[in-house]
Amino acid sequence: MTWAGLLAGVAGCTSGSSGISSGFGEVFGKPPAPGDVIRVTPDDASKGVRPERELSVRVPEGRLESVKVVRSQDAQETPVPGRISADGRSWKPDDGRLALAAKYTVDAVALDGHGRRSARHTTFTTYVPEERFIGYVAPENRSVVGTGMIVSLEFNREITDRAAVERAVSVTAKPATEIRPHWFGKDRLDFRPEEYWKPGTKVTVALRLRDVEGAPGVYGLQHKTISFTVGRSQVSLVDAVKRTMEVRRDGTLLATVPITAGAPTTPTYNGKMVVAEMLDVTRMNSRTVGFGGEYDIPDVPHAIRLTSSGTFLHGNYWAPADTFGRANVSHGCVGLRDVKGGGSDTPAGWFFDRSLIGDVVEVVHSKDKTVAPDNGLGGWNMNWTAWKAGSAVR
Repeated sequence: MTWAGLLAGVAGCTSGSSGISSGFGEVFGKPPAPGDVIRVTPDDASKGVRPERELSVRVPEGRLESVKVVRSQDAQETPVPGRISADGRSWKPDDGRLALAAKYTVDAVALDGHGRRSARHTTFTTYVPEERFIGYVAPENRSVVGTGMIVSLEFNREITDRAAVERAVSVTAKPATEIRPHWFGKDRLDFRPEEYWKPGTKVTVALRLRDVEGAPGVYGLQHKTISFTVGRSQVSLVDAVKRTMEVRRDGTLLATVPITAGAPTTPTYNGKMVVAEMLDVTRMNSRTVGFGGEYDIPDVPHAIRLTSSGTFLHGNYWAPADTFGRANVSHGCVGLRDVKGGGSDTPAGWFFDRSLIGDVVEVVHSKDKTVAPDNGLGGWNMNWTAWKAGSAVR
C-alpha cells in the first residue's frame, strides 16, 4: 500500500459516516451520553434554585418524545403541566415560576438525529425561604353570614408588594357581582361589593399566596379556598337620641328595642358597623380600651362586637331597668336590658339569638364622629369611588 493510500484510509476514518463525531458528540460509534442528547435546566442535583430560574428541556437535534416533570412539596407529588414545542426541540412548563421549598424530578425521552432513543432523569431542589407570611381570613369557611359581611385578610407581616399579593387573591360570587379590594395600610386587604350582598349569594375566596413575594425575602405560604353563604338580610338602626334600635329583617320591621348608648362624655360612634364576633359572655375592662379604672365586668352577657377598638352591642344587667330607652350611660357601647348570666327572653337575648356575623348595626344622631372604615368591618362608611381607589392594581 502506498503512503497516499494509507493516508486516504486514515482520512476515511474521520468522515461523519464512520461515527467518530456527530452533533450529539458520538465517539467511535458509541451512543452519545444522555446529557449530551437531552439538556435540562436547572442542572441535575442543583440545590437552592431561585423561583425565577427557567425550567426547560431541549435537544440540539432530533426531537423530544416525552417529558414528565413532577414537583414534590409538603409530602405531596404534583405533575407539572407543560408542552413540547411544535418543532419537538424544547419543552417548557405552563407556569414559568418555580415553587419554593420543592424537589423537581424530570424524566425525558428523545430521539436523536439518527433515530436512536435516549432517556434522561434529573432532579433539583428549590430555595427554602426563611421568612413566610400568611393571611387570616374572615369570615370562616362554610359559614352563613349577614348581608353586610366584608371579606377581610389580615397579614402577619407587612406587605410591600401589595399589587403582587392582591393579584394572588380572588373573591367571586354567585350570582355574579362586582367585588373590589381595598388596602388598609400594609397588613390588611378587604373586599366588598358596592352594596350589601343579596341574600343567598355564595362567595368563594381563593388564596394563591404560596411563593408570592409579599416583601423582600418574605414569601406567602397559603394555597387554599374558602367559601361562605350570605343568609337573610338584617339591618338594625340605633338612634342615640331616641334611645331605640329598630331591627329590620329583609326590610320588614321586626321590633323596636329600647337601648342605652354612650354617655355625653363617652358617646357611641356614628355609622355602619358590622357584627364581627359573638360571645355568650365576656369580660370587659375599661383599661383595655383606653379608659382608666371605671369598670371591670367579668360576665357581660350576649356580647356582639362591632369594632376592633372595643365597641359592643351587649346585654346589661347592672343598670336599672328604666335606663333603657330613657338615658345614655355607657362608655360607647350599645346596651340592651338583660339579666345576670344572660336571659333568652330579655331584649339582649332575643337580639343575640337572631343575629349573625355580618349583620349591620347602624348608629345615627350620636355626638361622636363616624366610625373609621378600618375600625372593625367599617368599610361601608366609605363611598364606592374611594373604596375602589384603595386597590394596588391599576
